[in-house]
Amino acid sequence: MKKTNILIAAICVVLTVSCEGFLDVKPSNSAAAETSITTAADAKVIMNGIMSKMTSSSYYGRNFLIYGDAKGGDFALRSQGRGLDALYTFNHSPSSNSYSGYWVQIYHCLAQINNLLINIEKIEAEGNSTSALLAYKGQALTLRALMFFDLVRLYGKPYNMDKTALGVPLTLEPLDASSQPTRATVEAVYAQILKDLTDGAPLLAKTKTNGYVNYYANMAIQARVNLYMENYSAALSAAEAVINSNVYTLYSNANWVNSWTSQYNTESIFELAMLQGEGDLTSGSLSFYHRRRTHGSTSAMGWFMASDYWIERMSQDPDDVRWGIMDYDESYFDTGEYRYGSCYKYSGSKTLVGDGKGSSTAVNIKVIRLSEIYLIAAEAALGTGNKDKAATYLNAIRKRSPGLAPATAATVTVDMILDERSKEFFGEGQRFFDMMRLNKTITFNDEFIYPMVVITHREKTVNRTFHKTILPISIDEMNANEAIRTQQNPGYE
Repeated sequence: MKKTNILIAAICVVLTVSCEGFLDVKPSNSAAAETSITTAADAKVIMNGIMSKMTSSSYYGRNFLIYGDAKGGDFALRSQGRGLDALYTFNHSPSSNSYSGYWVQIYHCLAQINNLLINIEKIEAEGNSTSALLAYKGQALTLRALMFFDLVRLYGKPYNMDKTALGVPLTLEPLDASSQPTRATVEAVYAQILKDLTDGAPLLAKTKTNGYVNYYANMAIQARVNLYMENYSAALSAAEAVINSNVYTLYSNANWVNSWTSQYNTESIFELAMLQGEGDLTSGSLSFYHRRRTHGSTSAMGWFMASDYWIERMSQDPDDVRWGIMDYDESYFDTGEYRYGSCYKYSGSKTLVGDGKGSSTAVNIKVIRLSEIYLIAAEAALGTGNKDKAATYLNAIRKRSPGLAPATAATVTVDMILDERSKEFFGEGQRFFDMMRLNKTITFNDEFIYPMVVITHREKTVNRTFHKTILPISIDEMNANEAIRTQQNPGYE
């Protein structure tokens, strides 16, 4: 059988409009490549399809978020073999547990983004553009930036560790089947990310736009990216553009827990819809992976739960409002003691009410919330030397732990902000990437699974010098794309 380059197979597609709003994939030499998008209405259907693809189990629908938690030390396993435990154990090689689904799915989404951009730019060149079409161009550029940002964090070293290291191929237009794209440097990928965000921002609406990217989502991503690059002034400026707009407001302590039971709340800057009957992953959902074993269904296996270290961090304040989305985990069945390690954000509540769709598993993915922007602003302000501002922004979120003393200019630290991020974004895929960019050592709660399983593919503690903190390029990709064979990540050769 002729081998197919996974990346090229994903890239060489174009979209046609279907009655259900899903994406029909055709070869790039199809006539539809020239005619599939002629109006803003066409572009909207394509954009809906792209965001639907982003909720795949291989991307934001499950695996990408679990990657950021399972590897970061805030999650623990109770048993091995239930699913995705190789992320926790770092059991990766080019031929086994390479998790190439990230590569395939994100490049598939990028191919569709690029097709949309090519079509819009052709319409612009013909002098037939409209403000509505330009808005979709802005959305496409912003999402392309987010996708490359996600890819380079999976496959490239942290920017502040070695920006000259290899990142990922920068595919900015449809490619033909003979193309063999090679990896750009981490620095080049970040430069393209910032370019796309800068180009896209002026085209976007400055109003709350449920389910779509707007100007403030673009600025929020700019804040994220610049923080990772340690461009603190730029990160603070972008974060404050969101905060000072007053388009979004923080949840109060009284409504933080219930915020997970509904869609597009006041903090939600960019939220991906998980639609019942379409993108609902049911027993393969984040809901099932985070909840207690057998809760609501015998298919719920208790895949991941909080580590002792996260519980200790939260236990600094028994009145922290974020306990309200946690429930006891399966260790109760062994010990008879309640250990609150099961997370119900993606079930809506501990009673599995979902977020208003009648399903406890089709719960929207809150990709960016305002609380993150406050914590980015706190860290960025600290990086610029403004400790008063850093404490103010941190306290806006720290007040969710009413029993803890507020931060002051004299006490605020990066570690205090990092702890707050851990508590606020548990289960939202942030912890591992935070630990890598801040050059922290990760300690795993392996005792929670021992002696049932002995971890053999990593030590109890790892830092970013461990080669398995970035993923390998899969053997299938290297077999199909000889140009990338010599660009395997170090340690996997």
